[in-house]
Amino acid sequence: MNSTNEKLTSAEMGKLWAVYMGNSMAICVLTYYQKHCQDPDIMEILKKGKSISEKIIAEIVKIFHKENFPIPIGFDVKKDANLDAPRLFADEFYLHYLKYTAKAGLSLYSTAIPMMIRKDVREIVIGFNRDTTDFLVALNETLEKKGVLTKPPVIPIPKEVSFIQKQSYLAGFFGDVRPLQALEIAHLQDNLENNVASKGLLIGFSQVAKHKKVKEFMQRGKEITMDHIKECTEKLNRDNLPGHPLLDDLVEPSTIPPFSDKLMTFHKIDMFSMKIRSYANAISLNGRRDIGLMFSKFILDVGKYVEDGANLMIDEGWFEKPPHAIDREMLADDK
Repeated sequence: MNSTNEKLTSAEMGKLWAVYMGNSMAICVLTYYQKHCQDPDIMEILKKGKSISEKIIAEIVKIFHKENFPIPIGFDVKKDANLDAPRLFADEFYLHYLKYTAKAGLSLYSTAIPMMIRKDVREIVIGFNRDTTDFLVALNETLEKKGVLTKPPVIPIPKEVSFIQKQSYLAGFFGDVRPLQALEIAHLQDNLENNVASKGLLIGFSQVAKHKKVKEFMQRGKEITMDHIKECTEKLNRDNLPGHPLLDDLVEPSTIPPFSDKLMTFHKIDMFSMKIRSYANAISLNGRRDIGLMFSKFILDVGKYVEDGANLMIDEGWFEKPPHAIDREMLADDK
């Protein structure tokens, strides 16, 4: 038992379970990526990413063993990865993929920290957050070294402090629509960065999926993602600001699956769920009605897609049940 004999809270169980699932999947993906990577700098960052995921899994297993908590099945390289499959993505794509997924992980860890009450759990989650932050710094340095880092647009430094004078500052549909402010630009660009990586992954997954419904699910995700890319890009371009280049050309024409349909479906449900948080964060820091409405629509698009993906996993018997509260009504009915 832990030193204070504190039980795990629902937040601690839920977060540790979700982190375990995501990182068991990441180990499968990164093991396959390493099999085909030829660039030594990119190989080094892939190894670092996989090492972090393995460390996270080991730390969570220790906590679960202490509490006699059943270890989730999650994903396994032998069952969910085909290391003999041909290359599906170019080496450069691995860097963009890692940034896309590491940002999602950082979002999960950073929001978990205030919910972690038990000292041992809190300390390991803080460690996950620190390791992932350091990893993202190293990843950006590698992207820059390779000449493929897309930086947010540059805008002029204000000449003086000023105050907003008119409610029209909040407009966006009609009349005098003001230029984008810095935080709006930042989150449009950040979501574009996520979505171009997501689209590349969806193209690859739609090529290799075996199950007809999984293939259709990936193709639909690609269409949703492209619509979101177009709308965010239009907002930036209206103010003569650049968007983000697509990564579609970094997907190879292979149709041999490197991953199980279960893993690919879970991967997109997991990452699309993270988009909801990213879009909601963008809304909270936005000051124009048209942008707020756009991101609200995006959340509805993604929410329906995630629900349909969950139903697909349930139908196929792939959806592992997370920890949940006691069903008191069922207990009463059993009597």
